[in-house]
Amino acid sequence: MTLLRAGLWEQSVRLLPFESVDFEALFELADQQSVVGLIAAGLEQVEDRKVTKPEALPFLKKVYSLESRNQGINSFIEELCGKMNAAGIQSVLVKGQGIGQCYERPLWRAPGDVDLLLDAENYEKAKAFLSPLASSVDKEMDESKHLGMKFDPWKLELHGTLHGHISKEADAVVDQVQDEMFTRGSFRVWKNGATDVLLPDADSDVIFVFSHIQQHFFRGGIGLRQICDWVRLLWTYRDSIDRSLLERRIREMKMMTEWKAFAAFAVNFLGMPVEAMPLYDASDQWKRKARRISVFILRVGNFGHNRDGSIYTKYPYVVYKAISLGRHIGDFFEHLFIFPLDSLRVFGRMITGGVRAVARGE
Repeated sequence: MTLLRAGLWEQSVRLLPFESVDFEALFELADQQSVVGLIAAGLEQVEDRKVTKPEALPFLKKVYSLESRNQGINSFIEELCGKMNAAGIQSVLVKGQGIGQCYERPLWRAPGDVDLLLDAENYEKAKAFLSPLASSVDKEMDESKHLGMKFDPWKLELHGTLHGHISKEADAVVDQVQDEMFTRGSFRVWKNGATDVLLPDADSDVIFVFSHIQQHFFRGGIGLRQICDWVRLLWTYRDSIDRSLLERRIREMKMMTEWKAFAAFAVNFLGMPVEAMPLYDASDQWKRKARRISVFILRVGNFGHNRDGSIYTKYPYVVYKAISLGRHIGDFFEHLFIFPLDSLRVFGRMITGGVRAVARGE
C-alpha cells in the first residue's frame, strides 16, 4: 500500500524500511487490482534508493499501454458524444473516463468500458440511433434498462438506471438522485477535445460511485482501483460536496455502516486526508472492518480477477452456475463478519434473482 499511496497522492516515499521489494510480485498484484499506473507513479516518488531499469521496465511498458488505450477511448468518446449531441440526444458519462479526470495523471488510470446514463426518453433515442452504428449489440436487460454494444474495439453500455441491487432503499435513492440531476441539469462538463461531455455533478456522482462499489463488493469482486476512484472524486471536490445532503442520502440508503467502514479503509490504508473524508469515524470498530475489507479485496481482485474465469466456457451451464453459487456463499460468510444485516439482505436478494435468471436460462 505504501507505493499505492505515494502514487495516489504524488507524495515522496521511502523504501529502505522494507528489507526487500519483489518487483515481479508487486507488478502482478498491481495488475490484479488494476492500479499499475498508480504504482508506477509511486515508483517515481521513491527518494531513498534508485529503482533499476529492470525493476521499472514492466511498469513502464504497462504505462505506455495505458496511455495509448486511454487516448484511444477518449477519442472514441469525443466522436460518440459529438454525434449524439448533434442528434439532440443528451447523455451523461458515468464512471470510467469521467472519474479519470480526478487523477493527477488521468492517462495512467486503467480504463474500462464506456458507460452512458440517460433519462427514459433519451435512452430510447440512443438505442435507436446507436444500434445501427454498432458492430454488435447485446440482448437488452429490460428490468435494469441496460444495453451493451460493441464499437470495435470499444464496449459501450447504455444505462437507464444505475441500480446497485443492494437494497430497495439504496436503489430508490439512486433513482431520486438521477431524476434530480436530469431535472435540474446538474452536470459537470469535461472538455474532451472538441466535444463537451456531460458528467454528473459531484454530489450525484459520489452516490453513483459508492453504490457501484457496494454492488461489486457484495456481488463478485471489487478492486483497489474502484475505491481509488471514489477517493479521488471526494478529494477533488472536497470543498464543494454538500456534506449534509450526502449524509441524508447515505442514511436513506441505509448504508451508513458501509460508508464508515470504507471511509476507514480510505483513510487508514490509502492515506486519504481525514479532513477530506466526509462522515469519517476514527473508532476502532471501523478500522477492524476496514482490515477485513482489505483482506477480501486482495484475495478476490478487481472484478474477481483472481478467480478462475474459465469456468464459464469450460463447464456446462448448470455446472458453472453451481460453482458461481459456491463462490457467492463463501463471499457471504466473509461479508457477514463485516456487514451482518446487509449481507443477509443482499444474499437473499441475490439468490432470488439467481433462481429467476436460471429459470429464464440467463
